[in-house]
Amino acid sequence: MGQDYFEIRHTVGFEETNLVGNVYYVNYLRWQGRCRELFLKERAPEVLADLKADLKLFTLKVECEFYAEITAFDELSIRMRLLERAQTQLEFSFDYVRMDPDGSEVLVARGRQRIACMRGPNTDTVPTVLPEALARALEPYRVARGVEQVRVA
Repeated sequence: MGQDYFEIRHTVGFEETNLVGNVYYVNYLRWQGRCRELFLKERAPEVLADLKADLKLFTLKVECEFYAEITAFDELSIRMRLLERAQTQLEFSFDYVRMDPDGSEVLVARGRQRIACMRGPNTDTVPTVLPEALARALEPYRVARGVEQVRVA
C-alpha cells in the first residue's frame, strides 16, 4: 500500500535561518505553499491549465505549531494530507519531519491550511465547486484514519 501523504523533501539552507541559527518561522508557511504547488505539478497537472484560465485557489487560513527547532542542513520531509473536502473548500495538514542520519524521523512541526476555490475576474471573484481533477488527485491523501505516529521532538 502507498503512502497516505504527498511528500516533498527539503534541505534547510542558511538563508532560511535567523541570527540564532534556527529556521525562521515564515519558512514553514512557504514550505506549505511549495508542497501544494508541487502536488499540483506532479499529481494534478490539468488543474494548472485551469489556474491559467480563471480558477483561483485562495488561502483562507494557515497555522503552524512548532515542537522543536531545526537548523541549516537539516533534512526535512514535508508531508501533506487532505483533512477535509467541502464543495468549494479544502483543508490540508502538513507534518514537518526531520529525517535524522540514523534513520529516525522526528516531528518538528505540524501545520494546517484552508483554501477556497474561486472563479471570476479580480473585481468579481466568487466561490466555485472544486474541480473534479483536483478532487480525484487528492483522494489517496485523504485522512481516513489517525495520522501516522512520528516521534515528536
